[in-house]
Amino acid sequence: MTRRPERRALVVGVRPEKREEYLALHRAVWPGVERKLTECNVRNYSIFIFGDILFAYYEYVGEDHEADMRRIADDQVSQEWWTHTDPCQMRIAEERDPGALWQPVEEVWHLE
Repeated sequence: MTRRPERRALVVGVRPEKREEYLALHRAVWPGVERKLTECNVRNYSIFIFGDILFAYYEYVGEDHEADMRRIADDQVSQEWWTHTDPCQMRIAEERDPGALWQPVEEVWHLE
């Protein structure tokens, strides 16, 4: 890889009554979900939790982020995964990505 990865960050809330369910799901993420993320050029993906706020960070190493995100969205395993995770989440930030639960966060500083 010669080009630098794109750093991406997102934020969403976790419903307090679904917090433990969400954490349990992520203690055993389905291999098919992880495989599709990797196939679609997602690397170094982490989700952090602070109270009822989830913060995700990943690096994108492909050439067409939108096309790769569509490939993930079209994947049947990922769609099934989301039927379990989406009910645990709620939008808490300004809607920058229409309809999405997870909303992008703007990077303000980076140290290499």
